[in-house]
Amino acid sequence: MDNLTFTNNILLVEGLKVTPQSAYPIFILLLLVYVFAMGCNIGLIILISKDKNLHHPMHFLFCNLPVNDIPLVGTTVMLPHILQDILREASERYMTYVECVVQAYFVHIFAAASHYVLMIMAFDRYVAICNPLRYTAIMTNKMVVKLSVTAWGLSAFIVSIMLGLTIRLSRCRSKIENPFCDNASLFKLSCESVVINNVFGIIYTVIVFTFSLGSVFITYTKIASVCITSKNKALNSKAIKTCSTHIAVYIIMFVSCATMVFLHRFPKYSESRKLASIMFHIVPPGLNPLVYGLQTKEIRQKFIRLWYRNKQIVSS
Repeated sequence: MDNLTFTNNILLVEGLKVTPQSAYPIFILLLLVYVFAMGCNIGLIILISKDKNLHHPMHFLFCNLPVNDIPLVGTTVMLPHILQDILREASERYMTYVECVVQAYFVHIFAAASHYVLMIMAFDRYVAICNPLRYTAIMTNKMVVKLSVTAWGLSAFIVSIMLGLTIRLSRCRSKIENPFCDNASLFKLSCESVVINNVFGIIYTVIVFTFSLGSVFITYTKIASVCITSKNKALNSKAIKTCSTHIAVYIIMFVSCATMVFLHRFPKYSESRKLASIMFHIVPPGLNPLVYGLQTKEIRQKFIRLWYRNKQIVSS
């Protein structure tokens, strides 16, 4: 089959290599993580949208993270399919080519938007801490909308070009060597030259990683310098609380994403790559609401009030 053009639209997804004994425990674990991540992210969106006290630029920017983690983007686009495949025989893990392309599109949207959104949130913290008197003038609702649209629009534009270069290729293989579809797995189905795809993917990844890491580093270096020179304990305390949570989320996202991309170039580490790719799509969505949301004073206080109110209702 490798020497013939594959015309069938049905692809075989390699999936995770699990033993029959471990299939159900892994299924239950991933299902619990998925339900937890979805519940927390949807809950945060509802909470911020309904509570007028949370209608501030920082919270609106934060909404980009749970939106990126749920419907169609992020976890939902790939984890339910992985859960189904865990309970199937390896020879029965099929997906249509169109479904594969759609999944790959939103998987890459999730990865790109994660970087852009966290970069925007770093800029927001920089303005709040380094230029507090100008914060309301700079971070207006209009500015928040512009930054959010730019992040999502740029992600969609670049990913469309990347996948456009892939779907133009003819196919001579029918096996996706990954638990889910992504750009690299798709262009590996072709026997044509994929130099352009590899070069574009590497250049784009290097640019995003460099720009992302560079902007976050510069932003927090300036914040740190302001805190060092300032004798305002309240300012320093606020900076440590808000910036430490953002940096924690960023490091988790960056390391898991970089590991996934790096291991794609080394076939002998395919199982490690599969694990890293799944971790990238379930760990940040599960930790974002806890690390970032609950560390935000207003959101934490709202959750405590809701919990106390529900406890009183149950006890009565």
